[in-house]
Amino acid sequence: MSEKEAMILLSKVLTQPGTKGNNQRYIDIIIQEDIPVLCVNKGAQKTRLMPFKVLFDNNENFWHKAGTWEYFFTSEGYSKLKDKLTARTAPAVIKTEEKKEDAIEEMESAEESAEVGFGKDYKTFSEMTTEEKIDCLNNDKKRLNDILAQKTKDEAEVTEILVDTTKDAALINHAALEEAIKLADDEAKKLTQDLVDSTNEMVKSSAQLISENVFSNEMMNSLVEKSNGTIIQHMTRVYLNGLAFLSYYNNLVSTSSAIQKLRIKFASEYRKFYHELLPHLSMEDIVLERVFYGGMRAIPTDLFFKWAVGFLIHDIGKANAVEYHEGEAKYDRKIVIDHVKQGYKSIMTKTNYPMEASLITGYHHEYYGDADGYGYFRAYLSQYKKQNPNATQDYCITYELEPILDYQALAYFPAKVLEIIDIYDSVTDPHRVYRKSMTPDEALAMMKEEFVVKHKKIDAILFDIFEAFIREKEKQNKGKSVKIAA
Repeated sequence: MSEKEAMILLSKVLTQPGTKGNNQRYIDIIIQEDIPVLCVNKGAQKTRLMPFKVLFDNNENFWHKAGTWEYFFTSEGYSKLKDKLTARTAPAVIKTEEKKEDAIEEMESAEESAEVGFGKDYKTFSEMTTEEKIDCLNNDKKRLNDILAQKTKDEAEVTEILVDTTKDAALINHAALEEAIKLADDEAKKLTQDLVDSTNEMVKSSAQLISENVFSNEMMNSLVEKSNGTIIQHMTRVYLNGLAFLSYYNNLVSTSSAIQKLRIKFASEYRKFYHELLPHLSMEDIVLERVFYGGMRAIPTDLFFKWAVGFLIHDIGKANAVEYHEGEAKYDRKIVIDHVKQGYKSIMTKTNYPMEASLITGYHHEYYGDADGYGYFRAYLSQYKKQNPNATQDYCITYELEPILDYQALAYFPAKVLEIIDIYDSVTDPHRVYRKSMTPDEALAMMKEEFVVKHKKIDAILFDIFEAFIREKEKQNKGKSVKIAA
């Protein structure tokens, strides 16, 4: 028997049979007895012995769908766990009523341990003073800069730092906003100014590290695995994957002939799609420059950082009562739409975050005006049209704010990107409450059919680039070099 065959997978022991839940009794013993975990990287053939509690504190479901990493008990650790379980369950006869009480206690314990809304860590951040929140963000920036300075970076360490610092920043900003909402606007902006500055600086370091690890096998595979279904995990994944995609996009349009290739195939593959969005224009007028106001181009550094902040705080308006994407309760469109309005209004009136970040927050479910979409600016644009009846939106996407505010373009570039990332994350998250999660192939096929072909909700060109990004990532992670295609 090989060493690997002699080890026991955590997933076989810690996942309750027939459920998606974890066996809390086993977990409690492992933590109390300090039983370690053997981490095995299948691709790099690396092994590490890690404290279970460290991995568990970072993500309470780390052993689910391990991807690149697999997690095992050593023979010694597994024997120790069995011995402790036996000792705890030694009494052979337990009264029926005691069994019922134990069952109730176990159910209550499971309910208390389940993470909802912004998760169990939120209370810690909400009780911090403003100075403590800023110190936390500054410490996170230092962690990011320290690893940026390393010539050789460990993928597992990069992943851990990116996930931890993003989670911290999202929780801190939500907690600060909850406090600021209770104050007058000027007082709230004064209270949050240093926090906004610290978040902006942390995002710059985070974005640089992500841009260096766009196709990191460790990072990309770990993001979905590090999910427990909470809002904060969704925000973390969308931020990190969103910035990785923007980095890929910049590299694509800056260093390849992608734009020229799009121009060549535009008439046959895209013109009809965009003419349906701009029907008041003649078919011949629908060219790439009508899709992208000012022409398709790379994202300047200053805009990149502002958009990164918007990606980080895009769901900051969600309350704990709003489940991430879906829940067992009946879908309430008014509640879902309200989180967008809350987020936008709060950021605009209570903080000094750049307006670009606010607009992303308020416009990331717009869906090109489709009836299923919603966005804070729909009412604004409707009112603008009433006051300026001759105004027309002659472009589809703008990189700048003014063409949106002046009724010239249908959509804001980072918001259209965020729509795609948001949908993809929602349907591929393995911890969806009542629907089976999709594979990347299933998700891309569904999005193409439902959001591009049947309905004009997400952008066709950006979606094709996103699909190329996913395919490229998969091939890079398999060690194959491929040609980047638009």
